[in-house]
Amino acid sequence: MKASYIEQIYAGWLAKIIGIRLGAPIEGWTYEKIRNIYGELNGYPVAYREFAADDDSNGPLFFLRALEDGRHGYDVKAQDVAEALLNYAPFEHGFFWWGGYGISTEHTAYLNLRNGILAPASGSIEQNGHAAAEQIGGQIFIDTWGLVSPGNPDQAARFAKEAASVTHGGNAVYGGIFVAVCISCAFEEKEIRKILEKGLSYIPADCEYARVVRAVMEYHEKHPENWRACFRFIFENFGYDKYPGACHIIPNIAVMILALLYGEGDFSDTLNICNMCGWDTDCNVGNVATIMGVRCGLEGIDYDKWRKPINDFLACSSVVGSMNMMDIPYGAVYIARLAYAVAGEEMPEPWREIAEKRIDSCHFEFPGSTHAMRIRAAGLDERARAEREYALVNTDETAHTGSRALKFLAKPVEPGENVYLYRKTYYTPADFDDSRYDPCFSPLVYPGQTLHGSAFLPEYSQEAQVSLYVRDAHSGQIYEGVRQEITKGEWKTLAFQIPALEGALLDEMGFCFHIHGVHTQVFDFTGIVDDLYADGQPEYSLEFAKEREELWTVLHREISQFTKLKGLMYLEEGQMHLSCSDFAEAYTGRHDWEDYRAEFTFTPLTGENHMVNVRVQGAIRSYAAGFLPDGRLAILKNDNGYSVLAQTPFAWEKGREYTIAVTVKGNEIRAAVEDVVLSAVDEVRPYLHGSIGVSLQNGSHDRYRRIRVLKE
Repeated sequence: MKASYIEQIYAGWLAKIIGIRLGAPIEGWTYEKIRNIYGELNGYPVAYREFAADDDSNGPLFFLRALEDGRHGYDVKAQDVAEALLNYAPFEHGFFWWGGYGISTEHTAYLNLRNGILAPASGSIEQNGHAAAEQIGGQIFIDTWGLVSPGNPDQAARFAKEAASVTHGGNAVYGGIFVAVCISCAFEEKEIRKILEKGLSYIPADCEYARVVRAVMEYHEKHPENWRACFRFIFENFGYDKYPGACHIIPNIAVMILALLYGEGDFSDTLNICNMCGWDTDCNVGNVATIMGVRCGLEGIDYDKWRKPINDFLACSSVVGSMNMMDIPYGAVYIARLAYAVAGEEMPEPWREIAEKRIDSCHFEFPGSTHAMRIRAAGLDERARAEREYALVNTDETAHTGSRALKFLAKPVEPGENVYLYRKTYYTPADFDDSRYDPCFSPLVYPGQTLHGSAFLPEYSQEAQVSLYVRDAHSGQIYEGVRQEITKGEWKTLAFQIPALEGALLDEMGFCFHIHGVHTQVFDFTGIVDDLYADGQPEYSLEFAKEREELWTVLHREISQFTKLKGLMYLEEGQMHLSCSDFAEAYTGRHDWEDYRAEFTFTPLTGENHMVNVRVQGAIRSYAAGFLPDGRLAILKNDNGYSVLAQTPFAWEKGREYTIAVTVKGNEIRAAVEDVVLSAVDEVRPYLHGSIGVSLQNGSHDRYRRIRVLKE
């Protein structure tokens, strides 16, 4: 594969997020409503604090994980993607639109899968009928299958067919194939019509999808001067009134083709035209943007207009909370890593080391990337410094590793003040304007881990010391490493082992620059940073007396640090409660923890099935230990359904507090309660990493006081 594909993958994934954010505030609006309110819409309609999660980015990022998690390796099948859907989507909340069985295509397919209807039958016309099966979702979740197949449309078409058929059928599957092929083709081909012809060559020429694409192409060829006239043609011949369901794929692909043709190869014009047409704007503009992002590259995407407001940040709403605030470079490197793996090739450096050893680090290797970093200054008289100015700029002036780093400016600052350059490692409702698709989070960094980073002061900067730090959101306390002097013109490499803490929630990690000089001076302060990341094993406790309820909306409430699959979860008298009618599960911690010991202190209140979970990789992939009916202690494996790996008699009692200690090391799981120890070895596709959680079945109810995670 060409090394240049890696940057194009980033451009395509970044553009997808741009398109979603552009279209989201006016999703479902008509052309007339947009025109009447905005006139000519030429950019983001809303200046979000942070843009919350969206189904159009959830699906592409998490369904792609079927290539790693699935049972067929890189020869991915529909059921592999189906299990990714079951694994990463919460039960009937967040992630995508849960509009009801037979109304929401994804909801319908999800319940089919949950009840034993395998893919591709789960999304088929035979099972769900034409109206449900041919809605827009067949193409809106498909972008990453094109991005993971750069310049390989055969592969893109094969992957897209399997993926789209999990939830859709008929024309919606053809739409998935068409969009994925167009994205794959755009890595090499720049002429829009040739890209569209390539997409059409992979679907039946006589299908409705192809007929409509051809009709719009023919109209443009005869009337290339006025996209509004073309929209009128689409509205009269292929509008929503011509097709059944809540959001049919056909009207929406028609306006996508319109935008691609009348945009004449310009990234901004193409997106704005697509957005002005209305209908399912975030879906349509997201798909169009991916094609155009790959085609135009980063140089074709206006930085101040499109990229700066996003700041490389992406919120998601899977059940794996530590994966719900991975930045856009993370997604791009993840896709690129899979693309190389599927092709049977090694990534070039520095990408290989980044992908294999620190994929979620702030490495700044993509031109213009910021990794959602932020800056603030603190100290002395804050009233006199209320109007500070800050700037973050990706630079090739120097780098600790690779070829790029992040340059920052803070002004004015005084000697004795601190400048913090940091990444948020936890988000709350106050950071967002809305609760779009119910985002929820677990922290990215934990006590006991080691923080790494490198800092540089150019010759024209002010002298300063630097340290690494983290912040505890519960107390506001900053924990800081050793302050070190920086020699101008030389990189300073730092490491800081975060102390073991009880009841902490770390919401920032980064650099603290301690400004030198004479107190009467006021100046601009500039520095450069690179390679910020955390690694190592956690050592901390989660004290529920310190946790809080996070209120997003009346219908969206979370417990801090936790993501919920299903069940009733709340705080009461300093403890967390979880109960269910059928089953309930909730998770916390990082998805990439390997060997560790977790101690869960809890009280079973009602019911007969009380479990704690380790190596949680999602809703259908984890280990559990706990109490089962008839006085048993068991170790179980969840592989799309729980099965017992080992069990022993244990006369547990309702209303009594217990501490279950579960240790995972390699493929061995060991559980201990009081003086009883139980162990199991998993020899069949063992889970070698994952977070922690709690789970219940069959009408049970538990109360939790604390969880400790220790190094193993």
